Amino acid sequence: MKKNKQILNKKRTAYLLTLLLAGCFTQNISAQDDLLSLVDSTGEGSERVTGAFKSSRVINGHSIEFIGKKVLDVRILHRFGVIKDGIGELFGLDQASMRLGFDYGITKNLTMGVGRSTLAKELDGFIKYGALQQSKGKSNILVSVVLVAGSTVATAKPAEDATLRETKHRMAYYSQVIIGRKFSNLFSLQLSPTYVHRNAVAATDFNDTYALGIGSRLKLSKRVAFVADYHYVISGLDKEVYSNPLSIGFDIETGGHVFQLHFSNATGMNEKAFITNTTNSWGRGEIRFGFNLSRVFTIGKKKMSSQSQL
Repeated sequence: MKKNKQILNKKRTAYLLTLLLAGCFTQNISAQDDLLSLVDSTGEGSERVTGAFKSSRVINGHSIEFIGKKVLDVRILHRFGVIKDGIGELFGLDQASMRLGFDYGITKNLTMGVGRSTLAKELDGFIKYGALQQSKGKSNILVSVVLVAGSTVATAKPAEDATLRETKHRMAYYSQVIIGRKFSNLFSLQLSPTYVHRNAVAATDFNDTYALGIGSRLKLSKRVAFVADYHYVISGLDKEVYSNPLSIGFDIETGGHVFQLHFSNATGMNEKAFITNTTNSWGRGEIRFGFNLSRVFTIGKKKMSSQSQL
């Protein structure tokens, strides 16, 4: 009874916090309505601030960056097994979870994407819109604001004894607001309040999960940058079973290519998967090696780009 009351209080706190954040964002966006028109027409006297991150993803989560208009980004992501499994599993390399994705830039601040993961054979899709672009000069906008919404459906065959077998029971949705700033050529930081809804969950779980993501990039040299991606689950999950996903890694630029190598306790590679399904813990040494790789192609009249990025 006491536990249920504590859980109820946590949910109320999370709900109020979300309302407060949403109110702040709404007020912020509303107050900047006149600036929104400047996002696409700043030209004279203003300069858009770009390059906060090297990719449209920090590591797992979306970043404030976009891939550009008429650009197709083919993404191949890998997460290997737990390193501490030792030489018998080649430190996790014998096991691999993969996501193949395709992101397309409809405009310079509107992107849509789809992907398929081997984990739960999950299909996912999202839409990402840049509501506000950091800029300097005549239009001095301090931060970028990005809105993301997506959904997933697990296509793995349900267990024989499963009672909830319909497609709707395997669907989930998420939405988030990303607020970020490039403080200098060396350092960028973003926050991303996130809401995840799962139509069906285990008896001990909740349908609604609230989390706060933090992403950062620190440039170490001309070609190397340190990146980190963390999501604190505010409510909606049993903290004795699930862990907050934390990933750290390095962007390594070699000529026109950038590779991102990282370590993480998360296996999932979409918002629903890594926020609500991470059971490994850094504290228990359950760390996985992984990498992100993408190749972008310009579709249309422009020449095909050979640039690869993360």
